[in-house]
Amino acid sequence: MSLTNPAVRGEGLTLRQAALIAGIGLLIMVATTPFAEYLIYPKLVIRGDAAQTAENILAHRGLFLAGIFGYLITFLCDVLVAWALFFLLVPVNRALSLLTAWLRLVYAAIALFALLKLVTVFRLVTTPDYLTVFGADPLHAQVKLLLDSFRYEWSMSLVIFGMHLVLLGYLVYRSGYIPRIIGLLLTIDGLGWVIYCLQPYLYPNAHVGFIFITFFAELIFMLWLLIRGWKIEEPTVNSASASS
Repeated sequence: MSLTNPAVRGEGLTLRQAALIAGIGLLIMVATTPFAEYLIYPKLVIRGDAAQTAENILAHRGLFLAGIFGYLITFLCDVLVAWALFFLLVPVNRALSLLTAWLRLVYAAIALFALLKLVTVFRLVTTPDYLTVFGADPLHAQVKLLLDSFRYEWSMSLVIFGMHLVLLGYLVYRSGYIPRIIGLLLTIDGLGWVIYCLQPYLYPNAHVGFIFITFFAELIFMLWLLIRGWKIEEPTVNSASASS
């Protein structure tokens, strides 16, 4: 009996379908995240100069909205990927796979909530009435507070994302149908995210920029899912029990 049997796995995706959906979701994120985070955000948001930032957003409304849309697609893809990865790894350990998926969903929910700060910034800057009511300096102070809140809240949510990657790496390592080295890399990647995002609060003087190299594990995992995911064989009940 194979694990595609609803009595064994429950209704849902096959391993091949789950792998390809997760790979496609990660591929979309690879496109949208750099677009919003590295091309648009630093071009419009000037650190320490809220007045210039407000002028930039006002002068490039469409570009700022495109950045918000890019972040939105990224975080929604996290939901899709969490769903697909649950089915991909449920034969290994259903309870742990569910917890892993929930951690990514919680991360995505916090990130989406933080994204609303950028929507509020856009409304403050582009609605003339707010400038009349608040005045220039108080308005710019609110813009700065909202932009900083977006960064801090997203950064803290990445600690949860790191925990997700640690568990994901463990499940991948135990799966038997995904290379163990990818599981190890994902676990190291998750620890890297936790260490990197907690640095400003726990060890502000430490230099942890080198940890960025561990983040390439997610890219390696994505490529494997897209290139080899369609060849995954559905494990039998016996082999699944042996790997649990």
